[in-house]
Amino acid sequence: MISLTQLCEKMGNRLRPINGDPVGRVELTGVHISELDDPTPYLEGGELLLTTGIPLAGERETVRDYINRLAARGVVALALGLGAGTDAVPAGLEAACTDAGLILLVVPEGIPFMHVSRAYWDLVGETEQADLAASLSLQTSLTQAATRPEAVAAVVKVLSTALGGWAVYLPADGSAETYWPPAESRILPQLREETARLGLAGTHSAATFPLQGMDVIEYSIIADRRTAGFLAVCAGRPPRKADRQLMLTGCMLLAVTARREWQLTRANSILSTMTATLAMSGFVDAARFVAGDLTGPPLAERVQLLAVRGDNLESLSTAELAEQVAAMLTGESAAKLGDSIRRSRLRSMKDGFCYLILESPADSGHGVRDPASVETAVSRRLGRPAQFAAALTRPMPLSQVAESLGELRRACEVAPIGHLSTGQSLLDPRTAEWVVQLTDYRRADLVGTVRSYIRHQGQWEVAARELGIHRNSLRHRIGIASKLINADLDDPDVSANLWLALRRVS
Repeated sequence: MISLTQLCEKMGNRLRPINGDPVGRVELTGVHISELDDPTPYLEGGELLLTTGIPLAGERETVRDYINRLAARGVVALALGLGAGTDAVPAGLEAACTDAGLILLVVPEGIPFMHVSRAYWDLVGETEQADLAASLSLQTSLTQAATRPEAVAAVVKVLSTALGGWAVYLPADGSAETYWPPAESRILPQLREETARLGLAGTHSAATFPLQGMDVIEYSIIADRRTAGFLAVCAGRPPRKADRQLMLTGCMLLAVTARREWQLTRANSILSTMTATLAMSGFVDAARFVAGDLTGPPLAERVQLLAVRGDNLESLSTAELAEQVAAMLTGESAAKLGDSIRRSRLRSMKDGFCYLILESPADSGHGVRDPASVETAVSRRLGRPAQFAAALTRPMPLSQVAESLGELRRACEVAPIGHLSTGQSLLDPRTAEWVVQLTDYRRADLVGTVRSYIRHQGQWEVAARELGIHRNSLRHRIGIASKLINADLDDPDVSANLWLALRRVS
């Protein structure tokens, strides 16, 4: 808006205050010319009124009544044109204007009022062009911000800076807010409450409300017919038309960003399912090839396989699934396993079970290092009974995921609701190779020998008697078996896993 100071500066000596003092910063809504005794029906307030003095002819009371009418209507300044029947300022005019708070100016003789009017509209045109250029520059900055990697944060920062206040984006899923400047984190709790109270979700709408003495405008961000979040803005000045256009542009760009993120998430979900399915089917090289298009690092060399059963698993996000499974544990193990699940990129549904391939602690530095030691507990998530059961393998090479799938599923099937079945019910993935090594040895029955040795808990005499061989022969066979599988048969973990595996061999 144009100020009276700007107009006086542009006119120079052709428009000056009566007393020569600088005028205050008063904004003008327009310049109006009138010789009516009562021009107020044609005025809206905020104008500079130009007159040659005809309405001012008369007594002091007539002049004072005229000035009071103008002031009551909201006129901010009166300019008296000299030389057209009025050679001097009428008596009492300056005092009446001072009492009414009206700025009095004079237009010297020979200066047409049209010059004043033209100067005003020239200033309006210049200001609008400047505003348009600034608006276009800000619109460009907003659009560029939306193309950056952290698009939401960039858009919020540009909006906040342009409006001289603060801006906050509140995701509809309840995840962390994005705001600028950082010091405005203080308003987040109240802003969340106000957003929930307004109930803007699902509608293309906006609302204005006071917050800590400031006026806040909040818009709902809709993409693909669902609410992505809410944009709350507090300008550092009364919002102008260009400011509101900038806010709407910010809303549009945030909606586009949300749509783009959803599309990327869907694409990654498809690739994730494909990669997990290939790995669980034994096609590890193909899985690595497909995983090359996934965002994130390459597939880990050592992994753990998690199986979950329960209702509506497809509707749960990986983060929600992590919360459910972690709630089955206690202590530090719960946090580690939850973190490992949240970071998993490989997830697949098969026959009603949800499978996730997790990075092994050796590769990631996170996760459950010894599943057999995990203390299981009924889920206490939000005080509700657990609706899911799960099973987790030991760390293993990615190439052994397919072999462990059947055993993992059986463990998950028998796991009680609210419990995570861990190492006790799942064989060491090396056992499959151990059985092959023992079975392929043709010079002696190593399978029967090892089975008898483990059954009798390493008692040489009893095992040799059952096998019908000398105990030295038994020692020789056990030595060969230990070398073939590269493991100590007296190790409880080795013997327990091998015993379960050999019981399945006819």
